[in-house]
Order: sequence, then structure tokens, then C-alpha cells
Amino acid sequence: MVRKSEKEIALDQETAAEIALSKIIGELDSLLDIPLTLSAELGRTQMTVKEIMQLQVGSVLELSKLVGEPMEIHINDLLTARGETVVVNERFGIRVTDVIDPLEIVRTSV
Repeated sequence: MVRKSEKEIALDQETAAEIALSKIIGELDSLLDIPLTLSAELGRTQMTVKEIMQLQVGSVLELSKLVGEPMEIHINDLLTARGETVVVNERFGIRVTDVIDPLEIVRTSV
């Protein structure tokens, strides 16, 4: 039986790691095209059907959030991050200020 040198063993391990990494990258590539729904929540309110039927142009809805309070960012209806409202080229955007720990997202969604 021929024994491999430490250098040959290290090269074999490096080759095995490269092969494993390329397989993982290939599998991740297929995940990158999965469509997700991202939504940002400014606030909520509860209304009766009667109140909703009385809405008209110019009506103001009072929401649960206070001015300056972070907006919630949801991905597929799961709270994923929080951020602050910004304006970029006359469009609204959100600057992410807090990202929820992925393990916490999994725990709360089960």
C-alpha cells in the first residue's frame, strides 16, 4: 500500500473542498431566481365596513405608527427588517436600519 505525503493529502482535501463548493454554488444559483414578495408597512388601522364605505377622495386614515417610527419590511409576509423612509429621485424608498436574525424569523414563523 502506497502512503500519500502530507502535501498530497492536503491537495486532495483542497480539491474535494473545491468540488463541494462548486456544487453548493450551483445549487444556490437555482435559488436566486425564486420570486419573493417584498412589502413595506407604514402602519395599520382597523375600520368598520361603514367607515370604509364612507371613504372618499381626501379622506385621512390615522395609522398605528408614530412619525419617525421605523417601517417594517416583510418578505413573503414575514417580518425581515426595519427601516426609515427616504426619498430618492422623487420616489419613496427605505433605508434598512435593522435586519431580523434569520433564526428568529424561522422560530416565529413556525
